[in-house]
Amino acid sequence: MNSWLMFFCSAALLTFTVIPRDAAAQAALAPTKTGDLSLLAGEPGARRLLQAGVDDDQALPRLARLCDRFGPRFSGTTNLEAAIDWILERMREDGLENVHGEPVMVPHWVRGVESAELIEPRPRRLAMLGLGGSVATPPEGLTAEVLVVRSFADLQAHAAQAAGKIVLINEPFVTYGKTVAIRSHGAIAAAKVGAVASLIRSVTPSSLQTPHTGMMVYDPAVPPIPHAAITVEDAEMMARMQERGEKIIVRLKMSARTLPDAPSRNVVAEITGREFPKEVVVISGHVDSWDVGQGAMDDGGGCVAAWEAVRLMRKLDLRPRRTVRVVLWTNEENGVAGAKAYRRQHAGELDQFILAIESDEGVFKPLGFKFAGSTNALERLRPASALLAGIGAGQLEFGAGGTDVSQLQSGGVPIMDLVVEGAKYFWYHHTEADTIDKLAPAEIQQCVAALAVMAYSVAEAPERLPR
Repeated sequence: MNSWLMFFCSAALLTFTVIPRDAAAQAALAPTKTGDLSLLAGEPGARRLLQAGVDDDQALPRLARLCDRFGPRFSGTTNLEAAIDWILERMREDGLENVHGEPVMVPHWVRGVESAELIEPRPRRLAMLGLGGSVATPPEGLTAEVLVVRSFADLQAHAAQAAGKIVLINEPFVTYGKTVAIRSHGAIAAAKVGAVASLIRSVTPSSLQTPHTGMMVYDPAVPPIPHAAITVEDAEMMARMQERGEKIIVRLKMSARTLPDAPSRNVVAEITGREFPKEVVVISGHVDSWDVGQGAMDDGGGCVAAWEAVRLMRKLDLRPRRTVRVVLWTNEENGVAGAKAYRRQHAGELDQFILAIESDEGVFKPLGFKFAGSTNALERLRPASALLAGIGAGQLEFGAGGTDVSQLQSGGVPIMDLVVEGAKYFWYHHTEADTIDKLAPAEIQQCVAALAVMAYSVAEAPERLPR
């Protein structure tokens, strides 16, 4: 057994002492095996980080300050850049090292004033959100009959009826990965059959009259048409109206426009490794959000959890063998310009990047991690995951594909995604309801603990994680 594996293997056999804040936390932290975690390769660091992550209560207040003070942080906005300035200042106050912003040019789409109204068979204001990158309607708006379809295949089956109409794709949510295609490519499909605009049923499994925005694309070979999301409730209402043979007319107004790219920054800070400072473990989230809500779940929480994980290493005076670097990516939502720029700017260093971890699924109850890399590396990581089993975060399996860290994976870097209970995430995703009040302090703290223990364990291991 090599020294890297020896470092971790004892973790699966050892327990730890924690002081949880309530009975639920006590149950989550109940040890399954006996032993003394301080024996972990002679280093109490992982135990101390686990304890500190669970106990430290600074994550939620820090996230609340970020969300309440700056609100949504969309690419190209002063909100985003002011938030980045604030984060950099706080990171310096935390005593983190090499704190700086790395310049990136990002897309700049502006929503403008928008509205949707049902004219027939009865007047009704429709809750709507234009989709990111959409073109505008004429200034006076666009009024047309609506054709409701259930899928792209259903649209093709009714293509002869679509010319001159607003197409509404009322496809029920199955999974985000499957259903999101109506958002990203709906305008292309509708324009190909002659529609003058396209609407989609918001990509969500649950709705309280909350429309969901998000990124969409155009095909240069197909005329661009306005593209917006309405609520599940209104989409279903119009489907029923069509089934009864009622004529549906909607007036859509959108003043959206795309401006020249704007300057932004990736946020970078770290604890420099004591033995191998050029070898780097990245822990990350994305600092930008859509222009609605507060971006608390997507992805302010992920940013703060990654940041807090490194801050706790600094607070506990834990300097691992390798550098642990927190990166808060800019422009994940509508272009991934931040991660792409980072990969270009650090192309010559990627062979020294040991692992890149991303938190971008919300900061609900953590379950563990997904990984993309070699089987050998996955097996090396299992004992570190076992260390997290006491807080219910011991899962480890293949399947990582985080949007930002995937850019580093293309350069050969192994990647991980923090996995959390996701039942409610897409209720709030890209809506006005993505706000701080949906989050629980204990769950955020456990996310911090999981990220801190995994990043520190890999950075402190005697040997680097194999590729």
